[in-house]
Amino acid sequence: MGIEIERKFLVRNDTWRALAQGETRIRQGYLATTGTLTVRVRLTEDSAYLTLKGPPLGLARSEFEYQIPPADGEALLRELAILPVVEKVRYRIPGGQHHWDLDVFTGDNAGLVLAEIELTREHEPFDLPDWAGLEVTGDPRYSNANLARRPFKEW
Repeated sequence: MGIEIERKFLVRNDTWRALAQGETRIRQGYLATTGTLTVRVRLTEDSAYLTLKGPPLGLARSEFEYQIPPADGEALLRELAILPVVEKVRYRIPGGQHHWDLDVFTGDNAGLVLAEIELTREHEPFDLPDWAGLEVTGDPRYSNANLARRPFKEW
């Protein structure tokens, strides 16, 4: 069983750009979101994934991710996803023993910039860069599933 442990932060400035190593355009949609299950389809330029996530238990949650044919991912987004589809550009940034995924949202969530770090255990230490602002890990407004239902432009 896969376990995801991540922490999420607002981004306070653009100094991260000098450290970014590549960018990936992402479109993702949600097929189901309940208190106990989230089902997501994510498409990048050349791949597609179906991801199932369980309920949060502290900072951890179960996560199962499967690569699917890109044509199937497109069809799932078009036919079954909650709209709007979440669009973002992801940058990878090194951070000591870890790396950060920094998401610059576009479309209906334009103006929102979030950084996530995945950990191997809940209380694992990590370096907090100067561009990382307020932690929003426990704030449901910043979950991508919520951004599909209630985009940032509506806040």
